[in-house]
Amino acid sequence: MDIGDQLRKIHGDNVVEVEHKAFDGTTKKVPHVKHDKSSVRNVNNEMQGTFTALERVAIVVTDRVGTFGFFLIILAWTIVWLGWNTLGPRGLRYDPAPAFVLWLFISNMLQIMLMPLIMIGQNLQGRHAELRAEADFDVNKRAEQEVETILLHLEHQAAEIERQGELILEILGKLEPEKSPEVGKPTQG
Repeated sequence: MDIGDQLRKIHGDNVVEVEHKAFDGTTKKVPHVKHDKSSVRNVNNEMQGTFTALERVAIVVTDRVGTFGFFLIILAWTIVWLGWNTLGPRGLRYDPAPAFVLWLFISNMLQIMLMPLIMIGQNLQGRHAELRAEADFDVNKRAEQEVETILLHLEHQAAEIERQGELILEILGKLEPEKSPEVGKPTQG
């Protein structure tokens, strides 16, 4: 199988025959791959344009709530709340221990409000991740085809260089005068 057939196997109809002139004036058709120079998709820009205002809010909430800083804020709020209502002056305690009813109510309301927003944000981020993975796959597939093409060209060039080297050695062998095996000097005849 010649290089043209191998390239057609990889690239299909994207292989064309181009005429090249050799140094001796002869022309030879050489297979070339038509390269798709289309730009790479920017999935980030594509996704930003599709979000509604509410979806943007869900993503912002998901990004902010899913941080260690938010955890520390909730932890500090809980420690201060429970500490004040356990150890503070009796007359100033507004949510008496051990029930902490107001704290439980506020915590549950916060969870009820945040949970759907976080789930929506995660779904949107998941859709974005799938599109990024698809775009990465397209780029990788294109790169793999180009690497295969380069390797085929290199193998073809190596074979050509080897063939030309053999021809050069054959020509040199015909041009050198016969040498005497003992002394290494040309024999006189």
